[in-house]
Amino acid sequence: MSLKNLSESTEDEDLMNIFGEYGVITSFVVMRDADGKSNGFVFVNFENADDAAKTVESLNGKKFDDKEWYVGKAQKKSERELELKSHFEQSMKEAVDKFQGVNLYIKNLDDSINDEKLKELFADFGTITSCKVMCDPSEISRGSGFVAFSTLEEASRAAQFSQMRPVTMASSVAPRMPIHSPG
Repeated sequence: MSLKNLSESTEDEDLMNIFGEYGVITSFVVMRDADGKSNGFVFVNFENADDAAKTVESLNGKKFDDKEWYVGKAQKKSERELELKSHFEQSMKEAVDKFQGVNLYIKNLDDSINDEKLKELFADFGTITSCKVMCDPSEISRGSGFVAFSTLEEASRAAQFSQMRPVTMASSVAPRMPIHSPG
């Protein structure tokens, strides 16, 4: 197992005593820089995997010498990267699921429509959580955007109403904005 966020003032002997309470230690290494100063990382191997698991459960998040410890299973870099990638993908999936059906894609926007104007046009349908007109790097509208509502019902109402009736705007802006919900 590994320990991160070790205080420089924590002595090796103190660490051995703390970890030794949980089981028989087969190896113990404090990572140090070229000057022998602790890098804040410790690797501890126990004879019994259950002892390592108990140690993680008991010590993770505890404060020692004014530092909160992170105690967890020691992982190879490739294992850590896979775990982080999986966590990121799961977070992205949750974000997509959260906004599925409440985020409307709007196209054929006039160049004069900005984020604020788009939000004004859809404010009557419900609580808008985000509103963005897509622009190129020089901030010129690409003629499309997204409006996200707080509920599926609000988004559906906005989509249905806008498909049945064109959104009326001044003739200098645009006569109509077709709306398509994702899916």
